[in-house]
Amino acid sequence: MTEKLSISPIDLSNTEQCTLSVRLSAEEFSYSIYNPAQEKAYRFFKKDTHENLSMAANVKEAIKENDFLKQAYRKVNVMVVTKKFTLIPFELFEDEQVETILYHSHTRNENEIVLYNILKKANVVVAFAVDKSAHWQILDQFPDAHFYCQASPLTEYLSGRSKQGNNLKMFAYLRKSSVDVMCYDRGKVLLINNFKCSETADIIYYLLYVWKQLDFNQERDELHLMGNSPNKESVANGLKQFVRQLFVISPEKEFSLNELSKVEDIPFDLQILSLCEL
Repeated sequence: MTEKLSISPIDLSNTEQCTLSVRLSAEEFSYSIYNPAQEKAYRFFKKDTHENLSMAANVKEAIKENDFLKQAYRKVNVMVVTKKFTLIPFELFEDEQVETILYHSHTRNENEIVLYNILKKANVVVAFAVDKSAHWQILDQFPDAHFYCQASPLTEYLSGRSKQGNNLKMFAYLRKSSVDVMCYDRGKVLLINNFKCSETADIIYYLLYVWKQLDFNQERDELHLMGNSPNKESVANGLKQFVRQLFVISPEKEFSLNELSKVEDIPFDLQILSLCEL
């Protein structure tokens, strides 16, 4: 376990007033501990997962090895990075149909539980699958934990951000092996999707494909890149010849009043989950 940031010491044996946010992905687990009553009271940890172990086995090991995961917290958020998600317009949302809708576009796995997040600002529901054993282990440790798909905080936050101006906006969240694409028409969700790719040329291809499919304007509409992927700069350079309004989102500028935004190593989606109440 590597502590990447500790702005102001938090006593990890006395965390009842803190929020714990956990980010689970196939490559690594990240943890933020934040005291909302003290702006600079924040600690961040990350650790690579064991590739030969399942998600459930990695969760079990993490709980066993880290004493701060045995403490009580004011609130616990668990964000699962997954490509198994789909969006449902809120007007068409029915609780009993969520699983059917999700598996209409994804392969069913019996060792999964289907959860959903209602996003009020975006006016959509995100349905997603979570490993059933990992879900049980987390609830056994934190019975009141709130579960989120990684697309949920991004979709909700960017929905509000996309209302600025009078044009269409595409946001691309670049990760190590995939990219989340979120498109809006002044707050209204047009498309949210995930593409498994890591090479610069492939990322550019998928983004421009979506751009063309949604009939975005090369001169007027905007494309925003975010995330801490090592090839973000090369993707930006490759896109500049096709899209005039191209921007790179910096967490430090986005959350300029918060100290933790100055550390780029913290995943952008985890910062949103930690700082913005869904």
